[in-house]
Amino acid sequence: MSGWGCHVLRRAGSGAAEAGPVGDCLSVVPQLNDLLDRRIVFFGGKGGVGKTTLAAAFAIHSGERGIRTLLVSTDTAHSTSDILETVLGPEPRRVTGECWAVEIDPGHETDRYISDVKRRIAGTIAPRLVHEVERQIDIARVSPGAEEAAVFERFTRIIEELRDDFGCIFFDTAPTGQTLRLLSLPELMATWISGLIGRRKKVNMLARMWRNVAGASAVGVLAEDDPVLSALEERRDRFLRTREILTDRHQTAFVFVLTPERLPILETRKAVAVLSRYGIPVSAILVNRVLPFDADGEFLERRRERESEYLGRIDEAFSGFPICRIPLDDQDVVGVAALREVAATVYQ
Repeated sequence: MSGWGCHVLRRAGSGAAEAGPVGDCLSVVPQLNDLLDRRIVFFGGKGGVGKTTLAAAFAIHSGERGIRTLLVSTDTAHSTSDILETVLGPEPRRVTGECWAVEIDPGHETDRYISDVKRRIAGTIAPRLVHEVERQIDIARVSPGAEEAAVFERFTRIIEELRDDFGCIFFDTAPTGQTLRLLSLPELMATWISGLIGRRKKVNMLARMWRNVAGASAVGVLAEDDPVLSALEERRDRFLRTREILTDRHQTAFVFVLTPERLPILETRKAVAVLSRYGIPVSAILVNRVLPFDADGEFLERRRERESEYLGRIDEAFSGFPICRIPLDDQDVVGVAALREVAATVYQ
């Protein structure tokens, strides 16, 4: 392993965290402290590796340091409410200290998104067409990708509108594939909307030409008065600003959570490569549920031997990133107090 250090942590009998180095490794606490200096931090990884637990633990630690922190869940499983033992909704709710949390519900966001589309087009079409257009929009509500588009819309608005209200925003993301699609959308959507803007401008230009020929009574919309064009340009600009923020390593960090097993390692390697193509900075690797030193028994010993092989693969595959190993707990991590203990294993 080169460049960065790794740290294996275990719980002592007193409940405090003890460190046990592997090879010639150094603590990565300074690098993880840097995460709290970023404005936006994403926690991603394969489903079931514990990213919700770690995102919540880091967010609570940040909030209790006095940083006004927002934890945002984009995972449809809504595990964040369960782990925090509180009911979360679409608007921020205080959890503890300066830590707040919100859960994005795809169904709710889709309904809100559809309502907004209907409102925007209400004054741009002939009254006789309103019913049919709204019917087509309602059909689109259940089409593939509708919920993803609505979640993306909310995602960009959180980054744009709440970034100044909170010192740090932690995103507990959906499993890797969905997250990669979400993070690639700012660039893709900005390009697509730019095409729509170009076509809309052409329509307006033709409408203006026709109005000049046929007179003021002719039906036509001038570009400068076109609310559809204004809405498209506003969305394009917001997506471009989101893209700029996501690729700024001074503002944004992406943390991958994985367990020392074959499939999470393979999936994480692919995901790191995808984010690299989109210019989104990966800042740390958290290896979760590592067997503690004091776990004994023949079965666990055999498991530890296998785990050691995977830990070596992780060190080799992600040698360019800070790596932190977090011990497997002997009980479910639920509630603020338990999450505070998880953070204490990292930030001693």
